[in-house]
Parts: sequence; structure tokens; C-alpha cells
Amino acid sequence: MTTESAASSAPRPPLAVRVGRMLFVVVAALVVLAVTAAFLLTWTIHRSFPQTSGALEVKGLQGEVTVQRDARGIPTITAESPHDLFFAQGFTHAQDRFFEMDFRRHVTSGRVAEMFGESQVATDAFLRTLGWRQVAEQEVEALDEQTSAYYEAYADGVNAYLASRSGADLSLEYAVIGIQNPDYRPEPWEPADSVAWLKAMAWDLRSNLPDETARAQLVAALGDPADAETRALVEKVYPDYPFDKNPVIVPTISTVDPVPTEGTGAAPAAHTDDDSDDEVIADALSTVQWQEASDVIEAASMLLEGAGEGIGSNSWVVSGDLTESGKPLLANDPHLGASLPSVWYQVQLKCEKVGDECPFDVGGFSFSGLPGVVIGHNDRIAWGFTNLTTDVTDLYIEKVQGDQYLRDGALVPLAVRTETITVAGGDDVELEIRSTVHGPIISELTGDMTAIADRPVVAQGEGFADPGAEADTEYAVSIRWTALEPGTTARAVFALSTAQDFDDFRRAAALFDVPAQNLIYADVEGNIGYQAPGRLPIRGAGNGWVPQPGWDSAYDWKGFIPFEELPVSYNPDEGYIVTANNAIVGDDYEHFLSQDWDYGYRAARIAHLIEREAAVAPLTAQDMRDIQADNEMWIGEQLAVALDDVAVDGKGPKAAVELLRTWDAQNDADSPAAAYANVLWSNLAHNLFLDREVPLPVDDQGRLFAVVDALLDDPSDPLWTNERIDVAGMAEMLEFSAEQAYEELRDLQGEDVTRWNWGSLHALPLRHSTLGSSGIAPIEMLFNRGPYPVGGGSSVVNATGWLLGESYATSTVPSMRMVVDLDDLDGSSWNHVTGASGHAFHPNYTDQTEDWAMAVQQPWPFSKKAVGRATVDTLLLRPAG
Repeated sequence: MTTESAASSAPRPPLAVRVGRMLFVVVAALVVLAVTAAFLLTWTIHRSFPQTSGALEVKGLQGEVTVQRDARGIPTITAESPHDLFFAQGFTHAQDRFFEMDFRRHVTSGRVAEMFGESQVATDAFLRTLGWRQVAEQEVEALDEQTSAYYEAYADGVNAYLASRSGADLSLEYAVIGIQNPDYRPEPWEPADSVAWLKAMAWDLRSNLPDETARAQLVAALGDPADAETRALVEKVYPDYPFDKNPVIVPTISTVDPVPTEGTGAAPAAHTDDDSDDEVIADALSTVQWQEASDVIEAASMLLEGAGEGIGSNSWVVSGDLTESGKPLLANDPHLGASLPSVWYQVQLKCEKVGDECPFDVGGFSFSGLPGVVIGHNDRIAWGFTNLTTDVTDLYIEKVQGDQYLRDGALVPLAVRTETITVAGGDDVELEIRSTVHGPIISELTGDMTAIADRPVVAQGEGFADPGAEADTEYAVSIRWTALEPGTTARAVFALSTAQDFDDFRRAAALFDVPAQNLIYADVEGNIGYQAPGRLPIRGAGNGWVPQPGWDSAYDWKGFIPFEELPVSYNPDEGYIVTANNAIVGDDYEHFLSQDWDYGYRAARIAHLIEREAAVAPLTAQDMRDIQADNEMWIGEQLAVALDDVAVDGKGPKAAVELLRTWDAQNDADSPAAAYANVLWSNLAHNLFLDREVPLPVDDQGRLFAVVDALLDDPSDPLWTNERIDVAGMAEMLEFSAEQAYEELRDLQGEDVTRWNWGSLHALPLRHSTLGSSGIAPIEMLFNRGPYPVGGGSSVVNATGWLLGESYATSTVPSMRMVVDLDDLDGSSWNHVTGASGHAFHPNYTDQTEDWAMAVQQPWPFSKKAVGRATVDTLLLRPAG
């Protein structure tokens, strides 16, 4: 018998064995494929990680630059000249965050569709309407020679890094985008790309535009705008600032020496707006006729990492009279939309020899894409920001007839031009652009603004009016906003970094015109101070509470408040200054600033804690950090008291209400009572305001604190009655809401009330600013992180905001926290919500997040010795050749 025939006659293995062998082969193949895929993914990910040690030769440098990084990847950059300092900052920003920078510049120029296709056309149209890029280019043209050189050096540094890498070597995101848009290539960086980001931040902090929009829609929905009951209800749900309960920032304006304003860009006297000026502005602004995009303003805000309740900030400064060291302490935590990577980038910029030729010795928080340090300290002073919340944006109702609009009884031509939106994978879109004397017409771009144009309401005297229909006339909504006119903030960043005393600080503040911010100050000599800067309008007949009649020039802005008339405080008797977006001054101030302040609950709590702790012992930096971490929920405390007189039915609801009886009102992450208090608050607000024939706005929880506070003092108020849910009176409303809250939380976290917790309900999901919401799970898993359990809440000092009526998840955050010790700068501390790196899977991608969630800050080494001790990587950048 041959070998072949013997083999053919041998018995076949059993079926199970044969199947097992096949499965083994298949599994082995899958393992090989999985290992290969993992290797390729890992290789793709790691190839974009930047070099952070050793030496690199870089074309464009004039001398050697040292970049020292600590364990968190935070760079300290030391150079011999400002050119090399900002060149290296641009290079370093690009190393860690270039995709973020690239995406941001597409947003600010209305070119997102070039990256992500047709889905972004409506958003691009809206952003083109606002014209940030054009204004930024005008600002760049107006820069002085020295400042211009800083921006040029920064751009050269970014481009030097781009010259060394492309595609996935730059960042993992480009590998993903390349699947859909293989022809995409980043363009060289330009100074206007940097300056335009300041416009984006101004939009993020645009103050009362959402309130003005909501009020206009509410008045229209309620019926007759001129009806006294309509006015009364609107005033009830948008009450005045509680001056009798909560503090103002500057109780007494200090007398200080005038700051020379020549060449600073600040108005030395009230600037008058006449029609010739307005026509020039109108020519520079644009709008677009495009399809309705119902949530395009919200979409734009989300692209800028700023959508959501709770945009604001805390900052305060305490004089040496109240501190253990005898020198000031300064604390700051700006509240912005949660983003990954964080909007902030920590950096230190140091000249090898500090002097007139190279004056920088500064550390703090920067924006990737922008040279310099925005918030921080140098070797002499420290400064912080909070949003000024003054009203710098007004809507105007325009009467349009064809290509003209009405102006003081006469028809004048609209400014008209066209722009082209390039769409990845699609056809170009041509846009017709129109504007009035006030600014761009935006009612054709968003659902809210179209609704206002369809049912217009305008200011009239102390009330509201319906302008009525007119033959051959359509109504449109235009916007006037200070950020749509060229300003000087691009220079202020460097002036702050080099300021040596309060006079220098105020000179820098005079340049900081948009976005308008509260600026706090401290110095090593022991002084503390505050300055309100900004281009703040002087209004005519209206106050910007609702849209104004654009056809009547009496409602136009009449100029801007002179800088020397803006509130200032220097070494106040109180020994501290607190800013938390609350009212700046009392009603007796000579200029109108706003009616839409934050209602002051955070400011009142911070001031209370400073005074309470200082009465026990001199204050330390740790006391400042503890205050930043305070979780007291003011409205929760009021509801706990109100429920003392309310009987609820059922064992579960009774156990839940009982949690509030011993609660310390702290929204701690592990607190069952905090979970119940917030769910109770949500249900109560829904029953009082949302579940009605005409829903009442709930976008600002601090405002609702004030509304409900007044309602609790008046059990007979008709708002306590809601026929839609068969509730009559305060007691029934509280009982119904308390029982609802128990049922909701039982379904979410179980029947055992002692096992409830606020942290998981309120957890922070960190989503990548673009690909994190792609809808493709494997891609989202690459870039997103969390959720992270957190404490705090809306209108709480630890301001982790959430969207009432939508989700308890954290949406806005203290985007960074810092405490500066002017006695020992190396004793300062800092932290922000993610990490230094924008590269997914890099060790510094989210290495600060767990500390941030617990309000823990890390040491901030500043002196040469302290930086040296903290350094783990050193990269030398040397001129090529």
C-alpha cells in the first residue's frame, strides 16, 4: 500500500476535533489581526507625541531656547529675546495642541465645513455673519510694531513645527479626518488666527444676549406686549439684583491717578456715535441669507466650548492685613464649558536676562493659539479675571423693504456683499451678506431670531410694544456687539504680563476692551486692587433689556463710557475684593451697565467665608483653596427649611425629606442629601416654570434662586398654582415636587436613600471638542474620557453647572483654579480640568482631571531653583545651521 493510499484510508478525526482546529485557526487569525491593529493604532497614536527632551535644530530661531517640562508636561520656556520666547511658545503650543488650534481657527473664520463637510454649513454661515476673522485682520493691521513682532514670532514658531510634521504625525485626529476628507492639509499659521480667538472668547462671555432673546420670545408668547400683567410677570421672573442681600464688587469707588490713554485704544472721553461712523461700521459687518438653522447659536457656542448654564467665574483678592504672611493672596477660577482638551494651557515665559530688551518673567494660563499669558503672575504682580456681565450686545428690530431699511422716517440702503463657503466633499455655497447701521442681520440664520422677527417686540418707554404689520415691510433682527469693531485686547495680554505696579496694571486694563472682564490685582508690596475695563456702551432711549426699534436713532448707542469713569478699587477698607459676576456697583452709579448680573449668591458666600475664616485665624493659601472647593447650595438650604412645614405621603418620600433635616447644605459628591436636594430643585423648577401653557425660561439657575426666594416669602403668589398638574398653593406644590423627586431618584439610584449620591448623578463627561460627538462609538472611545463624579452645582462657589430640565450631568466647570501667594510665589498652586497635552492617550492628556474633580491643586514652581527641581524633561531648541 502506498503512503498516499494509507493516508487516504486513515480514520478522520471526530467532528468536534475538526471544529476545534478550525476555531483555533480562526481565533489565532483574529488575535493576529487584533494585535496587528493594536500595534498600528498604538504606532499611529504615539507617532504624534512630541519630542520633549534632547535637542532640536529649528529654522527661524535666533538663539538657543530651553524648554523645561515638569511631570505634568507644563513647559517653562527660557529665551534670550522676545522673538525667540514667543517663537518657542508657538512651537510648544503646536507640539501639544495643534489640532485644537487648527479647529479653533476654522471656527473663528466660519470655515468648519472645510474640515467636516455639509453638516457645518449653517454654523459657518452664522459665524461668517459675525465676521470675527475680518475684525481680527483689522486689529492685526493696527498693531504697533513691537506687538506685531510678538504675533509674527509666535506664528513662525507654529509654522516651524508644521514644517517638521504632517497628517497623523501632527495629531491622531488628522488620521481620522483623513478617512472622510483625505485632501485636507493644515494651512500655515497667521497672526490673525491668534487674534480671532479673542473674538471667540468674547462670544462665549457675551453677557445678556440669551436673556434678551428669551425675554423677547416670552413677551410675544404671553400676548399683548403693552399689557401691564405681561410686564409684571416678566419682571417677576427676571427680578432686579438683590442689593439688600448680596454684595456689589465696588461699594466705594477709589480715587486714583488718571491713566494716560493716548495710544492705548481706550476712550479718553465719551465717544459719540453719529451716522457717518455707523455707516463705516456697517460696511465692515456682514450677514447672510441662508436656511433656518434652529439651534445654530447654541451650536456655535458648543464649538467654542461655552454652551450651557453657569458661564461665569470667581475671583477674589485678600490684603496682607488678613493673611498669615502679611502679603496678599489672589484666587481665580473662570467658569466655562467643559472641553477636552481644556481651553487653558499652563506655561511660563522667562527671559534669560529680564530688562527693557526682554521684559518677560511670567507664568500662568494661556490659550493655545495665542502668544503670551492671559491670567497669572510675574515676579511683581498677580492678576485674575471674571466676566464683567455688563450688557455689550443689543438686538435691533429692523423694518426692511427690499434692499433698503427704515431709518428715522427715510429708507436707506442695506450694505450687501457675498461670501463663499467651501464644503468638504460637496459644492461651494454662495452667501448673500447684508447689514444695517447697527450690524449684521441674524434673523435669517437662527430659529430664535427668526421667531423674534416673525413676532417682534420692542422697547417703548418703560414697557414693551408690538410694532404692528406694515405693507411691503418685513421685520429683521440685527445685532450690535462691541466685539464686531476693532479693539486693542491683542496688546493688553503683553501689557499685563510686564506690569510692575497698579498704574501699569490699569494701563494694561485700559487696553483690555473686549471681552469686558473684572480685573483683580495684587502685588508683592502688599497692595490689592480692582479695575473694570472694557468698551461699555452709553445707550440712548433704551437699556437693552429687550430688542430696540432700529428705525429710531434715539435708541442707538451714543458712545462708550470713558475709562476714567469706570469703577476702580485700590486697597479698600474691607481688606478684600470679591468678584463673581455679581453687580459691580450700586444703582447710584452714573452710567447704566446692565440689568442682567449674576444674582450674587456665589459672591455672598465667598465674602462670608473670607470674613468667617479671618475672624478665627489669619488666612492662608490653603484657606483660599478651601473656599474655591465650597459646595454650599443656597437654594437647597431654603428648600430644606420650607419643607419643615410640608407633609409628604409614603415611607420613601418621608425618608428622603428627612435627609434634608440634618444636611449641611454642601453638595458633596458622596452626599445622599445633596442628590435629593438637587433633584427636588429640578422638579420644583419644572413644575413652577416649565410645565405651563407658556413655559417660563429656566436657563439661569441663579436667577431662579432669586425668583423662588421671593415666592417662598409669598405663599399666595399665583405661580404656586398650576392647573396642568392639579396643584394649588405653595404647600401642595412643595409636597408634589418632593414626592416626584423621590420617585425620580429612586428610579435612578434605588429605594435606599442612604445609598444615593450626588457625584455619579452629576458626573462630568469629558468629550473631545469635535470627534467626541461624532456618533461613531469606536472613534468617541479613542478621544472621550470619564465620566468623573464631582460635587458642586449651579450658582455654587464650586460652580459645576448643569442644565436644568435636561440633565444633571456637569456641563460647565471651574475651567482652572489658581491661588497666588504674593509672599512666596513658589507657594502658589494651580490646576485645570484636563492636562497639558491634546494628544489622546498621552500621559498628560487628562492627568490633572482627578485632582480637579476633588478641587486639589498642585504646586506652581516659579523661581529658577523651583523650576529646576520640578523639571523631568528638558528640550533645547537651537537655530538650524
